[in-house]
Amino acid sequence: MGNTVSCCVSPESSPKLPSRQPAERLEEFTSTEVSDDNTGPYLQHISDREVPDELALEFNPSDHARASTIFLSKSQTDVRDKRKSNHINHINRVSPGPLLKKYSSCSTIFIDDSTVSQPNLKSTIKCVTLAIYYHIKNRDSDRSLDIFDEKLHPLSKEPVPDDYAYVDPEHKLIYRFVRTLFSAAQLTAECAIVTLVYLERLLTYAELDICPANWKRIVLGAILLASKVWDDQAVWNVDYCQILKDITVEDMNEMERQFLELLQFNINVPASVYAKYYFDLRQLADDNNLNFPLEPLNNQRAQKLEAISRLCKDKYKDLSKAALRRSISVDNLIGVRHSNAVLS
Repeated sequence: MGNTVSCCVSPESSPKLPSRQPAERLEEFTSTEVSDDNTGPYLQHISDREVPDELALEFNPSDHARASTIFLSKSQTDVRDKRKSNHINHINRVSPGPLLKKYSSCSTIFIDDSTVSQPNLKSTIKCVTLAIYYHIKNRDSDRSLDIFDEKLHPLSKEPVPDDYAYVDPEHKLIYRFVRTLFSAAQLTAECAIVTLVYLERLLTYAELDICPANWKRIVLGAILLASKVWDDQAVWNVDYCQILKDITVEDMNEMERQFLELLQFNINVPASVYAKYYFDLRQLADDNNLNFPLEPLNNQRAQKLEAISRLCKDKYKDLSKAALRRSISVDNLIGVRHSNAVLS
């Protein structure tokens, strides 16, 4: 090392610093202030530091797959109340009514055709509208913008009621509104899931609340954007003007522009986020007894499932062979030798 000072010294010769309690350290950090003459040391407070983008995305369910969806957390309060009520009714020996869920038996097997790649349209729309219903019912406040206010930008020529901003819509009303748009525009079930992703992304980015005064226009803007991003044959704004007869193209264009600005032009939906929303919607359906349609397994559907499983099996074999070939790195390898096991 020469005459230079080295840090590689023995532990015995290293100076022993007096240990301090965590409370003393916290008091020292919190009492640090910035001096006027900039002569003293300045320690930046943790609240002044910016959160990295990767860490911030983890708390946004529409951007990160590990964050829990907002609609599922908002529905848990009502789900717990329903379970408590069912438990009380069971104790009081009150008949719960006929069982609506089908179960497989030895003679009949019921399967669900709804998958993450091809969801059932009607059931998916019901779940998405139920998620919107819980967003409105269990909202924190009534934060909104004028572009989404139905009083300032009505969707029809019919007069808007005076209590339009105070009466929560029922689930049937929300479902009827969304179902009409999807039927007229011939949208797919995947588009409904992307609609919910954009809706929660808007509420997170813009710090808004979906409430009785703005839910129609927010849902309409999310459907408009999802149909253009997801479907190959997008629906134009003028097509929605033909569905909603009294809305103008200029109003649709302005709402779409502001919707994109509030989303910060982030319209990307990763596959992991899409899958998370799909399975959370299924969880929401199970919690609210909205079962996906089950059909008995017949010969035709059995042959279809067998063909799909055979295709997946062959694909898995090809991937395994390719991985095995890549793992062998020894040249001129003839065979694999196995050593004898010694049992004591």
